[in-house]
Amino acid sequence: MFYHLEGTVSELGPNLAVLDCGGLGFALNVTTNTLSRLKNGQRAKLYVSESIGETNFDLFGFFDKSEKRCFEMLIGVSGIGPKAALSILSYNSPESLALAVLNDDTKALTVAPGIGKKIAQRVILELKDKIGKELGESDWGGLPAVSAAPSATVGENKALSDAMAGLAVLGYSSAELTPVLKRMDLNGLDAQGIIKAVLKEFVK
Repeated sequence: MFYHLEGTVSELGPNLAVLDCGGLGFALNVTTNTLSRLKNGQRAKLYVSESIGETNFDLFGFFDKSEKRCFEMLIGVSGIGPKAALSILSYNSPESLALAVLNDDTKALTVAPGIGKKIAQRVILELKDKIGKELGESDWGGLPAVSAAPSATVGENKALSDAMAGLAVLGYSSAELTPVLKRMDLNGLDAQGIIKAVLKEFVK
């Protein structure tokens, strides 16, 4: 199993990056977000997800762990294959995907080619179910925001609650999030800002 590949970018194409790793060229399917951060001839490190079947061995590469995590969450949704997951993530960053699920925003998902309203609704429904299971609540709206930031205002608590729910969409548990949130200064950040800041903390 591949966890990541590091090498020189030898070729780029539509949703494709080839990494030369010690003379071996690995073709990886990538999102446009990852593609935009790669340049021919430069070294790069991509986190890898694999799709192996009887007639295929496909590799998917991601510039950061959070995008890989989103991809693997999406292909776990019934009816969502790797191609659809790549399409969604080409038009949504991890934080915007989390907020789209949280806010029932099907439009944010249907802007991706090949993603219709029914598929978008299924993604939102199944990932919301994941939030409930992750947080151990039947109604995932009530989150332990105050414990993570006791001095926060009501508005900041709402932003933090939304951010924690959004991060649960991305597969982060409360146990992972609490110590990170406690050491962060969240003043003035909205939910998307908190999600983005937390994701940066996890890749340090």
